[in-house]
This record gives sequence, structure tokens and C-alpha cells, in this order.
Amino acid sequence: MPHSIWKGAISFGLVSIPVRLFSATEEKDVSFRQVHAADGGRIKYKRVCSVDGEEVPYSDIAKGYELPDGDMVILEDEDFADLPISTSRAVDVLTFVPAEQIDPVQFGKPYYCEPTGDAKPYVLLRDALDNSEKVAVVKVALRNRERLATLRPRDGVLVLQTMLWPDEVREPKFSFLDDNVTIRSQEMTMAESYVDALAGDFEPDQYTDDYREALQEVIEAKTAGREVTRPAEPEVDDSKVLDLMDALRRSVDAAKQQRGAGGKVAEKPAGKAAAAKASPAKKAPAKKTAAKKTAKKTAAKKTASRKSA
Repeated sequence: MPHSIWKGAISFGLVSIPVRLFSATEEKDVSFRQVHAADGGRIKYKRVCSVDGEEVPYSDIAKGYELPDGDMVILEDEDFADLPISTSRAVDVLTFVPAEQIDPVQFGKPYYCEPTGDAKPYVLLRDALDNSEKVAVVKVALRNRERLATLRPRDGVLVLQTMLWPDEVREPKFSFLDDNVTIRSQEMTMAESYVDALAGDFEPDQYTDDYREALQEVIEAKTAGREVTRPAEPEVDDSKVLDLMDALRRSVDAAKQQRGAGGKVAEKPAGKAAAAKASPAKKAPAKKTAAKKTAKKTAAKKTASRKSA
């Protein structure tokens, strides 16, 4: 495990559980340096004042808040001294709620909690959360900022996951939400069939970062001095314009082939309205035949009347 980023205690009622926090995730992206293309020298940046153009040492840099009119309010260290942020190094449990009531969009970075003292109260809280199928909503001060977070068990370890405050989640406001979009029952049936064809259990190990692996191969090829080849891109035939139903039907067929499903996905009935429309369509030929016979009889009567006259 990497170095711990925080040390404190979980306040579980009158029980204090000393813990250390470790980052539960790590980014695997390939990182690059900005370099001079001619000689590979790394690019460095200087902190320069926009007013006098002089380079500013780090010790002379303060925090400033820019007002809407462009004026700058400079804050000193003493301005932060009396702010209501917890310095007690405590994870304060506020309440216990069902996990499904928390919108995943609010979740932030997760941290593993390791007990640093007696493990019994730690295990007690972990098992209580597991048995109740609830998560603990807590407050914690991380990096000089008070954060909302949750505590939940995962693989025998308590995970503290930071959350966004409610006013930090933007409300979705898009014009299409006001449109009256009509979905046909056949389209919904095909869409649901596509979902059923690809339905399964979530297995994280089956997903890989293909871009990162390919990029790593390019870097290794450059390192070894080998020729870097670019795979040919598949040709896309966009000459045919597909309607929604055709696209959905093809998606379902492709999903079946991908999952190796041998049987046909059962399509749901289109509903009473569609069945009612389908029934008269089958009787249409009989009505046309009856109409032809009536026309022939009428013509025969007219011919007989003319001969009699």
C-alpha cells in the first residue's frame, strides 16, 4: 500500500476507532512531460507577476479571491484561522441511510480505512453496516476542507468515500427535455430485447483499457528502435441510412452473436392497439372480393334492362 494520507479516528457514538486512510484507487494513464522537441529538455515554468513582470518566489505568493468586477481580495493565513473546520482529526458519523438513496453522481474519491489500534470496534462497525445494509454518512476534514462522505464495508475493509455537497451537483437543463418525443411500442420492444441480449453480471476484470495498452506498445517500440506500424482502420459504409427500428434490430442481432446466444430473443407483444390494427388488415382481401362480386351483379342488371328496353 502507498503512504497513508490521513490519520485520525472514526467517532462511532461514544466509541473512538483510530484509523489511517489510504487511497483506494490509482490512475493508470500514461503521463507525458512537456519537452523541447530539438533536444528533449524538460520545459519549466516561472511564476511571473502579471503587473510588474517580475518572477515571484513561492514565499511571496498569497491566496487571492477575484471579485466579479476584477478586483482581487488577498487573504492571509490569519484569515483562515477562525474558520469552522474540524481540526480534531475525527470522522463524525451523522446518520445511517440505505445506499440506494444516494445518487452515485455525488460520489468522489474512495479511501481504505485501516485500524491502528484494537480492531474489535472497527470490526463491530463494519459488520453492523454490513448486516443492516446501510451506509454511514459522515463529515471529515481532508486537506483543510470539510467534506461530506460515506462509510461502507468492502472486502472486509471500511471504505470512506468523499461526496459532493448538494449545491455542487448541477441541475440538468437541456432543451430536449421539453420535447414531446413519441416512442413506438415496436421500438421499445426492440430496445428492451437489445438490453436483454447483453444482460449479465458485472465482472470488472473483463474490461481493459485498449488505448493505454496500444500506447504502451508504441512507447516500447520507440524505445527499442523498432518501426511503429499503424493498424488499418476498418472502412465504414455509411451509404445506407437506417431507421430507428432497423438499427435496433441489427443491434439486437449483433448482441446475440457477441454473447453467443443460440436461441431467438422473444419479442414482446406490441399491445392491444397494435393487435386491433393488425386484425382488419387480414380481412381486407375478403372485403375487396365481395365488392367485385357486387359490381358484377350491378353491371349484369344494367345490361338486362337495356336489352328489355
